[in-house]
Amino acid sequence: MRSSLLFLTTDSRILDAIRRGDEAGLALLYRANRKPITAYVTRNHGNEDDAEDMLQEALIVLWERVRSRRFEYAARLSTFLYATVKNKWARELARRRHEQPSTDTMDSVTADDPSPLDDLIESEEAERISEALNRLGDPCKALLKFYYWEELSMEEIAKTMGFANAETAKSKKYQCKEMLKRILRM
Repeated sequence: MRSSLLFLTTDSRILDAIRRGDEAGLALLYRANRKPITAYVTRNHGNEDDAEDMLQEALIVLWERVRSRRFEYAARLSTFLYATVKNKWARELARRRHEQPSTDTMDSVTADDPSPLDDLIESEEAERISEALNRLGDPCKALLKFYYWEELSMEEIAKTMGFANAETAKSKKYQCKEMLKRILRM
């Protein structure tokens, strides 16, 4: 990384390196985030190999967004990576659960597997959120889905939903999120 950028934050220097195509920033991010990502994935039914895969995928997402100018710096890069890993890992766990053959024997249940009560709580929470999204209505439901599940940028959401610009989409996202919180508190 260039020495003329010493006054910038580490995140700024990393983003500048990525914009220039320099992978040194990714190596720095990898080293800084490996332990917390590994801890998260292994605490949530994964292993170290899973954690490595998730971190690498999150770094690729960051690289592609920065290089295509779709990245919005709204939080520290470590926060972005952690959130990306959480989303990707949740989808991976759901995919694995869906693909696992069901068994009726308790021999297949290990101490790390979620209990039937955990599954019930998770499904009730998912159902509660789904109902709240339905009560929220179509524009907000679509916008939140695009942002949180499909991980579209504000520019992409603005274009897809016909908003004037990314700032309008961001403002609408905030309003929708606040409305969803109110519905969930009821």
